[in-house]
Amino acid sequence: MKVTVWKSEKESNERAITRFNKKVQGSRKLLIVRGKRYHARPESKRHARKRAIMRDNFRAAREKSKFY
Repeated sequence: MKVTVWKSEKESNERAITRFNKKVQGSRKLLIVRGKRYHARPESKRHARKRAIMRDNFRAAREKSKFY
């Protein structure tokens, strides 16, 4: 899906560019393109497991702190 902006007759060029930039940021396409810019090595099973354990610990701590 491409991002398009149509400029009305009364609208300035700067305002149209600003609206376009906001639409691009809102569509999150720039993040995807920047993420694909460089090759990333596949994550090892050991590191994936370690990240999952840490994520669970952080989630548990956040849930526990909600009620206090």
